[in-house]
Amino acid sequence: MITQAKKVAFLLANDFEDSEMKNPYDEMVKNGHEAVIISLNGNEELKGKKGTISYTSHMGIEEANADDYAAVIIPGGKSPSHLMDNAAVQAFVQKADQAGTTIAAICHGPQILEAAGLLKGRTLTAYPGLSSDIEAAGGNFVDKEVVVDRNLVTSRTPEDEPAFIRETIDKLGVNAW
Repeated sequence: MITQAKKVAFLLANDFEDSEMKNPYDEMVKNGHEAVIISLNGNEELKGKKGTISYTSHMGIEEANADDYAAVIIPGGKSPSHLMDNAAVQAFVQKADQAGTTIAAICHGPQILEAAGLLKGRTLTAYPGLSSDIEAAGGNFVDKEVVVDRNLVTSRTPEDEPAFIRETIDKLGVNAW
């Protein structure tokens, strides 16, 4: 499917899983999409948990409007735990979900969806240690490399990144050059 360039939001804080940010980010850019890093505060340097990679956020969550994005990607690691209790982050993903925007969360990324109250009646996967939290929030946890439930795309670990990226790009389409 060939489409026009779309804006893709990456919700990010320190201690993200390096490859779960780098690989989806690089693939979104390679496929012609505009990748926008949104953090709690704009223009902050964010470091991966392995310390080998860092990104500077483009804007803070207070400035971000979910309507501007065709997809929201939530890398795992400890980054989601730094973001999940923030009311603006929760409102952002709630608005994206209500609009049917693709929300792709890997590893611990679904913690943000849980905090925003978006799991009830949904089928998803995540880091296996989150299975009881997902089920307690009304979600149906399945142990698969990637699960697509309407607008949600979820995966478990860095090993699942190829399937995670493939399904996310499938939702967005590949840009014409």
